[in-house]
Amino acid sequence: MIDHQMAPSTDHERPAAGLRFALLPVRGESIAVATVACMLDDGSGVASRVLAPGEQVPYGAQPVLVAETSVYAAICFEQLLFSWPMQLPRPWLVLIADVPARAPAAVRFRVRALQQRVAGTAWIRYLPSLRSAEGPVDAMRNKDVQRAAAKLRRHMGGK
Repeated sequence: MIDHQMAPSTDHERPAAGLRFALLPVRGESIAVATVACMLDDGSGVASRVLAPGEQVPYGAQPVLVAETSVYAAICFEQLLFSWPMQLPRPWLVLIADVPARAPAAVRFRVRALQQRVAGTAWIRYLPSLRSAEGPVDAMRNKDVQRAAAKLRRHMGGK
């Protein structure tokens, strides 16, 4: 379980300068989560990163929950949002399609019901190139992923 506390950093814990987005995978690390971290990066290589299990959200970073569009993932992010600490900023919710179809009604319903608990919601359509990518850098070479990244950064107030 990820510790969602924000504490002042000491020198050895200080996040890299410019960290804007701290990604919290709802159901564990995956190529989709790693690619979303690359998508949110502004080219500096330090604007976003995936937090390790148990790692605190760095002070000043915007928490971002990343999940696929399955009903099980929706139940998981719903439970996480109900236990979200009040001292942390409301997280963004980034949903990445795990199949080339519309999200199930149960997912869409949960997202609508939870809108007051998140800073915003971003939907990323199914990206078939993620299935064959060797890593997030490889995935970012794909034109569809690059377009989705630009759209995501615009939507979340980035460049």
